Parts: sequence; C-alpha cells; structure tokens
Amino acid sequence: MGHIVTFQTQTVLSGEVFGEALAADAPLSFWGGIDPDTGEIIDRRHPLSGSNVAGRVLVIPFGRGSCSGSGILLESIRNGTAPVAIVTSHIDQIISLGAILGDELYGTYPVVLVMAKEDRLQISTGDMVAIGANGLARITPAGGV
Repeated sequence: MGHIVTFQTQTVLSGEVFGEALAADAPLSFWGGIDPDTGEIIDRRHPLSGSNVAGRVLVIPFGRGSCSGSGILLESIRNGTAPVAIVTSHIDQIISLGAILGDELYGTYPVVLVMAKEDRLQISTGDMVAIGANGLARITPAGGV
C-alpha cells in the first residue's frame, strides 16, 4: 500500500476503535478456529494459525461454520480476548449475532464492518486501522508512510 488510505464501509455494529490488523483472504470459523480463553487462532489449516485476535482488527472475507461461532465470539468478548473489530466483505449473521450479544450482555463488542473485497484486500497484517463511528476506516501501512 505505502500510504494512508481511507475506505468507507457499511457498519453492522459501529464504534470508534484503533488496532493492528490481522488479515487473511481465507474465511475463519470461530467454533474450533479460535480459543476463547486466549484469543489464539487454533485452526491449524488457517493461514493465521497461531496468531492472536485479542485487541486486533480481524480482516477476513467472511466467517465459516455453524451458529456455535456466535457463542465462541461471545465467550471471547466476556474473556477480553475478542478482536476490537471484525471486517468482512459480506454481512455475516453469526459474527454479527455474537457481537450484538456481547453488547447486550457485557456492554462491549467488536465493531463489525463490511468492506468491498477490493478494499479489504488492501489491508495487510501489521497495518494500523482506525475506525470511526461513521464507518470510515483509515489504514496506515505497517512501518508507517
């Protein structure tokens, strides 16, 4: 990327957050894919295997798996090991439900955004992502400009 870029997104759950991107062009299941106690990606077939989502901006095309994933995301929220934001290219009902329940039950949730695929693919692991309540996502490449 090389320079700061701003993208307009569709907000599913809005908020202002800032964090380091953890990005892959592969879907991720929360059920069996993330350890809610630690935030580690435990799906050994996923390209982000071994990485930790806690406090980061998770950037994936979409979630994968059953409705049990909502419960794992909710458990991660309760444990403080959830991402600060989740960016996908399609509205994901499982991810959205987990985040909404986090807000309802614990008063905290990851911001959930939908971003065009071509924009999402410009975000790399290590980039810094600032998300505004208006859905603007400002991406600063890893290592600065």
